Amino acid sequence: MSKHTVIVSGGMLEEDFALSVLKSKETEFIIGVDRGLDFLYKHNIQPDYIVGDFDSASSEVVSYYQEHTKVPVRRFNPVKDASDTEIALRMCLNLGRKCILILGGTGNRIDHIWANIQTLNIGLDAGADVKIVDNHNRIRLLDHGITLSRKEAYGEYFSVFPLGGSVEDFSIQGARYSLSHHLLTPYDSLCVSNEFREEEVQIMFSHGKVILMETRD
Repeated sequence: MSKHTVIVSGGMLEEDFALSVLKSKETEFIIGVDRGLDFLYKHNIQPDYIVGDFDSASSEVVSYYQEHTKVPVRRFNPVKDASDTEIALRMCLNLGRKCILILGGTGNRIDHIWANIQTLNIGLDAGADVKIVDNHNRIRLLDHGITLSRKEAYGEYFSVFPLGGSVEDFSIQGARYSLSHHLLTPYDSLCVSNEFREEEVQIMFSHGKVILMETRD
């Protein structure tokens, strides 16, 4: 299994869950993004890179990393054309990182969550495996079918939404609610909160892009 690069962004960071990811043996590279840097500082975790405009990070924490560590810091003007998370993701890709988890990509700000979900398309187009994760959700973007295993599922529910337009010839097999050769459109909630019926679920489509959300209460 490929080692993870973890982007620690400025959204919701559930302490126990975030620390379990950051301290996992599968995590080999960490990027602190804006307010996410405060979380890393609090828990004595030194990132490999720091990115952001730092409009929401503690100035004392930013100064500490700049003055007392050798961690590379890339500071951006707050008036910019991309979010801090997008900038961090593009940096990961430029560094050749292909297996990426985004922590702090969810939270109270729905506009930020949606921006982060759309940012997943940058990774998808670059051939990278990028996921937004928190204690209750694993979110990824797909441009091809996938088989989900009940044993490896993130939670008991999964939902599928098209991104960028309708998805033709869309099928789900092995789920409580199956579909066959369906036109999946952005304008209904048909594929929300499905469940496993069999040990494996197959999601199939020939072209287009879908958001896959695996969730648990």
